[in-house]
Amino acid sequence: MQEIAAYLLLKVAGKDGSAEEVTAVVEAAGGTVDEAALTAMLGDLDGKDINELLASGMEKLKDVPMGGGGGGGGGAAAGGDAAAEEAAEEEKPEEEEMDLGGGMDMFGGGDDGGDDY
Repeated sequence: MQEIAAYLLLKVAGKDGSAEEVTAVVEAAGGTVDEAALTAMLGDLDGKDINELLASGMEKLKDVPMGGGGGGGGGAAAGGDAAAEEAAEEEKPEEEEMDLGGGMDMFGGGDDGGDDY
């Protein structure tokens, strides 16, 4: 994965994206190049325009369903019963708050209000 990222960075910079350049970028970032993956990647990309490959990939991605339920309102948006959702919200037990006696100060100070710096 780091090999393709380095290759794309090189292409954005107007470079050829040779094996030596990719290796230099990965090593400069503190990584180690997987020579087999680099050779396979460069073999697959040989003679192809990276911009055309990215455009065709984006064209294919437009048909992939993305997104998710992500939080609360997913059931209602999918045709769920709003009344059932309201009933479920009403049944939630309330959480008790713990009384810390005022002795907890984020910065470690006491109750006297003075500066303890």
